[in-house]
Formats: sequence, structure tokens, C-alpha cells
Amino acid sequence: MPQAPLKSAAELFGLPAPPKTGRDRLVATAVDLFYRNGFGAVGVDQVIAAAGVTKTTFYKHFESKDDLMVAAVQRRDEWESQAWGRAVRKLAGDDEPAAQLLAMIDVMDLWFNDPEFRGCMFMNTAAEFPNPHDPVHQAAAAYRRKARNNCRDLAKAAGANATAAETFADCFTALIEGALVMRQTQSRNDAARVVRPAVEQLIVAYLPRAVSTQSATSTTDQQSLISQ
Repeated sequence: MPQAPLKSAAELFGLPAPPKTGRDRLVATAVDLFYRNGFGAVGVDQVIAAAGVTKTTFYKHFESKDDLMVAAVQRRDEWESQAWGRAVRKLAGDDEPAAQLLAMIDVMDLWFNDPEFRGCMFMNTAAEFPNPHDPVHQAAAAYRRKARNNCRDLAKAAGANATAAETFADCFTALIEGALVMRQTQSRNDAARVVRPAVEQLIVAYLPRAVSTQSATSTTDQQSLISQ
């Protein structure tokens, strides 16, 4: 399948649905402020003012800032999971799991070069709240685990057995998270491109059926072009 033309990160990810209720406005505003500034730098009054609601509305829905922080991380999880899935499928299609794994790197490359990039909200959150028993940390860790397990499931769909799929997911995740750290701490806009060759080698090592299928497809495409 020919790769679709690359779009900007904003075009691929889309925008979250507009908030319809006071609670939704509070959470959407909190997501934006926390992502841009960190949790500690943003107070409840700032969120309330930016959301255009009253304190009564806030305390109707949240007992504390901690509750709002958890809700914000969970909302970001919901949106980002869907947005990444859409972006990857736009580049790689629905039926080629190995291509989707490589498309994740291509989407990440676009994201790393987007002016709105402020790092991974979930890694930022886990670093700001390092206690693994903290509900905010747990909400962030849930996303990273889900992302890792999605890679495992794609590896299985590409032909890996259960053991190989687990190993592949661990290695793939280590490369992804390493790229995130490199981008954020070293300002390396090319961090996704740096890890792409290693991801390609992982696919060769752990997903041989996918490599064989891709090679056959490539040969067929070449023969088709020659005959035209």
C-alpha cells in the first residue's frame, strides 16, 4: 500500500471535541494549562478563570486540585490514544501491523517538529509525581502501559508468538521513550529519525512474517511498474 502524503502533526492528530459542560471546560482547560506549564505552576483559581466558570461549578465536580489533575490526565489519555491511532492508520492503513509500527515513528517525527510540542504529558506527569502510589502518577503510567501493550498486540498481529511479542514490545517501548527523552532534554528534533533504523532491525528480528510479506509486496509492486 502506498504511503499517504505526510501531513502536519495538527492535521494528523486533529483537535479534541469542544467542551459542552462546565466540567468539560474545566478539564479541557486544565489539560492545556498543565501540559504547557506543569501541574505545580498552575493553581485552581487559574483554571477556573481560564475556563470561565465559577468556584461553585468547580467544587460541584471536584473535591480538590488532585481530583482535577487525575481527570485531566485521563482526558488527555482518551484523546491522545484515539488521535495517535487515527494518525498511524492514515499513514499505514488498517491491515498492515508492521507498517503501523513504523508509522508510529513517522508520526512521532512530525510531532517532535511541531511548535506546540511540550514533551509527553504522561512522562512529564510521572516525573513531577514520582510516587508510584500517587493517583496522578498512576493515571499517567496507565497510558504508557497501554501504549506498550498496543505495540505487543501489533507484533502478535504481524506474526510474532507470545514471547517474541512481549520482548518486541519492551524493546520498541525503550526506543520510543528514549527518543522522547532525547527530544525533550537535548532538543533533538531528529530523535525519532535516530531510532527508526533500530525499529526496522527489531521488525526484521522479531516479525519475520511481516518482513517476508513486505518483501513480496515490494516485488509485486516493482513487477507491476515494469509492465506498465
